[in-house]
Amino acid sequence: MDTEQILRKAYRAFNARDIAQALAVMHPEVDWPNGMEGGRVLGHNAVREYWTRQWRLVNPHVAPIRFLSDAAGRTIVEVHQVVRNTDGTVLLDRMVRHCYVIENGLIRSMEIDQSGKVE
Repeated sequence: MDTEQILRKAYRAFNARDIAQALAVMHPEVDWPNGMEGGRVLGHNAVREYWTRQWRLVNPHVAPIRFLSDAAGRTIVEVHQVVRNTDGTVLLDRMVRHCYVIENGLIRSMEIDQSGKVE
């Protein structure tokens, strides 16, 4: 799979709440942002625990819109993010950028740029 296919698979799995499929395209020691509580989580188990907590509280959906590369070699994904509470009320509806490092065909790390600016 190329980088875009890897990331599209991860987004589909996340939106389907299929943690196993999402983790299948992540490095075992993935460095992942904790966008809900702050900080970072490291490794498959920590990502699984974070997402499980998150999904009990909110219903996020992320749709990749555009894939770019930056000067550092990262893959930048422009994402439409909609977060609803458990009753279905929209809490957030915005554009964000996810910045990925891919290593040997696996997601090694991701950062969130919430500015919504795409250059």
